[in-house]
Amino acid sequence: MSKFLYAAAIALASLPLATPALAQGKPAASEASAASITPQVRTRDLSGTFGGQRVNYTATIAETILEDDDGKPEAVIVTTSYVKSPRDTSRPVFFIYNGGPGSGSVWLQMGAWGPKRVAIPSDARDDGAPPYPILDNPDSLLDVADLVFIDPPGTGFSYLTKDTDPKKYYGLREDASAVAKVIRRWINDNGRWNSPKYLGGESYGTTRTAMVVRELEGGTYNDVALNGLILVSTILDFAAREPTPGNEMAYVMALPNMATAAYYHGKAQAPSVEAIAEEARRFAIGPYATALLKGQDLPAAERAAVRAELSRLTGLSESYLDEAELRVTDQRFYKELLRDRGLTVGRLDSRYTGKDYDNAGEYPDNDPSFYGIDAGYTAAINSWTRESLGYETDREYQSIGGEPGAHWNWGLSGRGRGAYLNVAQYIGQAMRQNSQLRVFNAQGWYDFATPFFGAEYSLNRVGIPQDRLEFHYYDAGHMMYIRDEDRAKLSADIRAFIRNR
Repeated sequence: MSKFLYAAAIALASLPLATPALAQGKPAASEASAASITPQVRTRDLSGTFGGQRVNYTATIAETILEDDDGKPEAVIVTTSYVKSPRDTSRPVFFIYNGGPGSGSVWLQMGAWGPKRVAIPSDARDDGAPPYPILDNPDSLLDVADLVFIDPPGTGFSYLTKDTDPKKYYGLREDASAVAKVIRRWINDNGRWNSPKYLGGESYGTTRTAMVVRELEGGTYNDVALNGLILVSTILDFAAREPTPGNEMAYVMALPNMATAAYYHGKAQAPSVEAIAEEARRFAIGPYATALLKGQDLPAAERAAVRAELSRLTGLSESYLDEAELRVTDQRFYKELLRDRGLTVGRLDSRYTGKDYDNAGEYPDNDPSFYGIDAGYTAAINSWTRESLGYETDREYQSIGGEPGAHWNWGLSGRGRGAYLNVAQYIGQAMRQNSQLRVFNAQGWYDFATPFFGAEYSLNRVGIPQDRLEFHYYDAGHMMYIRDEDRAKLSADIRAFIRNR
């Protein structure tokens, strides 16, 4: 899952295409001596129908070894690529990863754009127990682009060698440098320097995209120009997401999501989800933001008017909002919205509901929109890579790994997280320096992890060309492709974006 900072919370999203149909090399053991690693490559020749077109393709799962200056292997990074046969270097290539940090590419690979997908309930129900059907995915983008799924260090099957210092790979800049090296190597080894290139990910994967585009296009040599960035469930401005005392913007950014969740569960009324989202946007950036910024100077009459409208939009009682000083954290909202029904709502997707141990307290026990899907995805990626593609390893696939988040360097200069972390500037810089670079942004109405209003806010700041930026919205949450209709819509929207270059 892209899972914005999910792994961090637990701890507190390139080798040559091989021609033979069988494997080359040996699998790397999890604690192997760094000097003994031989990269593993497995290929299969397959076919499927994607976007209405029959496509023959080669699936390759391969290990890329990153070394230090002395040639010692430090990281083993696994990529899974799907390339149309026969190879056509004029075709676009799309480099894809998930988020976390610590999240493997399983979510986008087995849920959205890979040639196979896992079938789980589309209507916000729990995925239950195995077996989980692994189906052909007609919504894969293989008809318009070759696909390269990357698992950064500490995610999926990718790992650091035994003596590698985690500080060299786990961080905003460090991670981006490693991913950029893998992309350059894949491009070079596969002869794709002059192919149209797209880059993108989900959740923290959008943060990674901003950092990787800085590595590829923002350096002195500007050696890898990109045609498009594809952002799914965007998080670029982190300061606007932390509801700490005095940071009023976090409440402003979350309010439209509270309104859409309330609408979905029948706690707020509007003609459509789009209508209530727009009402909430206007109120959030206008009267609500003004009231919060006035602090204790807010007049009683104005407070009462804001409280009444806030109650109408969010479905929360005026008495509750009064006790919360008009500032409701998302965690409290998950518990409070459906308390009268004895239910909580999900963080990644507020369509999902859960049942806590009891109905008291102010925070939910867990996120029902995560535990409702994770087992199916983990089973599917292990089955597909090990049994269908023939990848051999004794390592566990890290769908949501805690190790990267435990060591993550959030600083853009030196170590430590800055008071205002915003990486949107790097997307703006790349767009200004590359007149043909376009940006596609996808948001779910019911996603609290990376709220749609926060994405809109971060991408309309000064310095980001608006005429090459597209916003698309979906009737689901963080992983909108879980819903069958939105998976088809998301793929159709991206297919059009790639074709319109």
